[in-house]
Amino acid sequence: MKPLQVRRTGQRLLPNANRVLAKPFLPGDEILLNGSSRAQVLVARILRIPESHLAQLNAEVCERFEARHRGFQAMLERHYEMVAEFIDNPGAISEARRLLIGAYFTNEYSVEAAALFNPSIVASPDQSGLASDALRIVMSARAVGEGHLSSIEFRSGVIDGDANLMFDPVGTQVEGGVRTDPAAFDKTKFSRKLLEMGAINDLSSSVLGRLGDRFTADDLETLLKALETQALPHAMWFETATSMRRLACSNYVTTFATGTEIAERVLFPSAPNETRGMEDARFVRFTDADGSIKYCATYTAYDGFNVMPQLIETQDFRTFTISTLNGVAAQNKGMALFPRRIDGKFVMLSRMDRENLHLSVSHDLHHWDDVTGLATPRQPWELIQIGNCGSPIETAAGWLVLTHGVGPMRRYAIGAMLLALDDPTKVIGHLSTPLLEPTSEEREGYVPNVVYTCGAIVHAGQLIMPYGFSDAGIAVAQVTLDDLLETLLAAHSTPAQKSVKSP
Repeated sequence: MKPLQVRRTGQRLLPNANRVLAKPFLPGDEILLNGSSRAQVLVARILRIPESHLAQLNAEVCERFEARHRGFQAMLERHYEMVAEFIDNPGAISEARRLLIGAYFTNEYSVEAAALFNPSIVASPDQSGLASDALRIVMSARAVGEGHLSSIEFRSGVIDGDANLMFDPVGTQVEGGVRTDPAAFDKTKFSRKLLEMGAINDLSSSVLGRLGDRFTADDLETLLKALETQALPHAMWFETATSMRRLACSNYVTTFATGTEIAERVLFPSAPNETRGMEDARFVRFTDADGSIKYCATYTAYDGFNVMPQLIETQDFRTFTISTLNGVAAQNKGMALFPRRIDGKFVMLSRMDRENLHLSVSHDLHHWDDVTGLATPRQPWELIQIGNCGSPIETAAGWLVLTHGVGPMRRYAIGAMLLALDDPTKVIGHLSTPLLEPTSEEREGYVPNVVYTCGAIVHAGQLIMPYGFSDAGIAVAQVTLDDLLETLLAAHSTPAQKSVKSP
């Protein structure tokens, strides 16, 4: 059989330091010798600026920064509100002083100044206005800025009838969205996650017992504050309340303004368990049994010490619901959801032990306990560990799973395997050599010797795979799907099965 021909398209998406996000800035929360916080002291300094100087100071701020951000003055007003509590009579503060206070408590963050990599790609929910053989796509990417802080960005584009991927132009404006609490928490799911966190005790059980089957963040906070005044062991109370608040804050909704372009939207860390980053989103277009469609992505939340897999759900890439995942299979990086149910159950790829591939099934999208081993490292290029490179792709021959393997010198390569359609615990094909390896031009970067993807797509008979190279940028490769499937099936099938073609 002839060798697989993987073609690199030559496209490159590289980090752009001009894409800056305006975010709240608090200059340290330490308490100074006089008992005030640094934020209080700064507010007091700004209040001493003569009113006659404010117009000129604000004009200088606007000249330097207003064109870089949509709704600039409204954003400064929001950031002023964060510290308005430090002002004795906020009603007497002029608009000019409010704006200046907001500017002092704002900083620009270059979201992709350090790196842009690890993309996933799905069909866009908007396919209007295209040729019949074209496909509009949405691509996510991991962006890294100051302090190695990761966020999730997006790009849009079109794949034409000849499988050529063309990305839409990207501007410099980006927005972080507005965070709100979810409508309600499910007490059963909340309790399960507390149990995994080791936070179920008499105190947390008492709190849960006073909450309804569904409760809001305000319900929880009101109850916690009421119980705080009781004669409870301080250390136990502090740890328990912190765990419950941390879990509640890790479930939230981020919404972007209607007029923003998708490439302007950045999912920026805004929960305690992701203070050091949101990593490697694996988006999939999920079709449920009733025909309804939504987009789901697993990603890794990182707080600097621990990793926690989380779930993103959206229908329009404008409103995103973020929630925690529970269960023994949801304990590490690299979960990836299948694009539909199998035998009435959700199915997820997992790497719960950091080295091997597993498969988990569940009736609940947020809880994963039923887990089976799927594949272990066997080839020299993957002996350190293997994992998935995005959600499985359904083909006539089986579930196509892109994998990653780590070999000597911590070198990452991309492989592929094929799972049976009716029983994805059965591996019916596995490449013995990598599908894609870093070339000499791709091996240098922030993290050298790496190629990695979080998801590919099939169009016009081609597997189109955007991938990150050495955490330096994003490139695109493609391979004829039928050739890949035949190669995967060759060592595991009868001649009749080898002839299976993709639709």
